[in-house]
Amino acid sequence: MDLILQNLNQTKELAEKLAQCCSQIESPCVIYLIGDLGVGKTTFAQYFIRYFGFEKVKSPTYTLVETYQNEKTDIHHFDCYRLSDPEELEYIGIRDYLKTNSLQLIEWPELGQGSISKPDISIILSGTGDSREGKIQFESALGRSIQKCATG
Repeated sequence: MDLILQNLNQTKELAEKLAQCCSQIESPCVIYLIGDLGVGKTTFAQYFIRYFGFEKVKSPTYTLVETYQNEKTDIHHFDCYRLSDPEELEYIGIRDYLKTNSLQLIEWPELGQGSISKPDISIILSGTGDSREGKIQFESALGRSIQKCATG
């Protein structure tokens, strides 16, 4: 699914639509956020997480993971940019984060290869200024069920 996100509001709408669809699943879901510095990965994640009622959403750049929990879901926002070795994710127990009603948003997933789960959805962002190009790949049966919701 290819997209042109012409402004911040369209990024917000996309993040909220995917979050709405993800809110209806019970299985663990892994979403990769792929793209260069400054293309909007963290912004997308913030809007996605806010959909679930979390107002204060910060970047996990220095902490590696920020967790948001409520009665409906557990969201784990990872930023692998500062990893020196993917094994660091094993030390923090990344596999333990995958449980019922959990969502993982993973920025810079290529830096965590070998330690992170395969994606259900990959979101690839590129561009500069206000306009972004986006490509969404629904990569598993769960991902394709979310695609039906998002495009239906």
